[in-house]
Amino acid sequence: MDNDKLQQLAIPIAIVIAGALIAGAVYFASIGRAPAGAGAGTPPPQQAVNIKDVKIAGNPFIGNPDAPVVLAYWSDHQCPYCKAVEVGGIPQIPLTPAMPVLIKDYVDTGKLKIVFKDYPFLGPDSMTAALYEHAIWELYPDKFYEWRKAMMDAQDEENARFGNEESIVKLINTIPGMEGATAKALVAKKTDSYTKSIEENKQEGASFGIQGTPGFITGTKLIAGAADPSAFKTAIDAQLK
Repeated sequence: MDNDKLQQLAIPIAIVIAGALIAGAVYFASIGRAPAGAGAGTPPPQQAVNIKDVKIAGNPFIGNPDAPVVLAYWSDHQCPYCKAVEVGGIPQIPLTPAMPVLIKDYVDTGKLKIVFKDYPFLGPDSMTAALYEHAIWELYPDKFYEWRKAMMDAQDEENARFGNEESIVKLINTIPGMEGATAKALVAKKTDSYTKSIEENKQEGASFGIQGTPGFITGTKLIAGAADPSAFKTAIDAQLK
């Protein structure tokens, strides 16, 4: 075969290979993420949801137990979008963190109860963190959110240096009044029961159309993905009228 024919064949083959590589990159980049808030394109239709259908009892929460508005929040401790919503600090996700605003304007004023639900799906460290979340809630409910915030502040790359059992126990020991060894012993003792609750939370979230983290339900509104404080405030204020 002469050089001209080889060159003619090489061009379409190169195009096919390049297209496959781009498609693969897009596919893998999309795995394990909820969209970072509503925005680009036309969002898919959402199924009907109602906070009244969400299991609240037994899950960690902050706020007045009898607050008039409840926000259920499915998360993964390794999810950068969850970190963006809770504490910020991720250059690639330039959102104003919603959690500090919600706590100041609604939780601290007795208007909102935030319930934390499990959706670990980014690897083994995600499950480890979820197990410890249940243990911390059982042992130290008054310090639960202090621990959770510390976990989000410490988050690094998925399944990297922070997030395994050793690093979580070490972090627990930095919080006054908490003991990592006590939490570790409880996790070891109750892994099976905690795992059952975690899987139930994840399946429940999926049943409401939550396909990644973060995911929120309040009233009859599903907020799928990270969002600015205004999205939450609009949904909450509508219920306080």
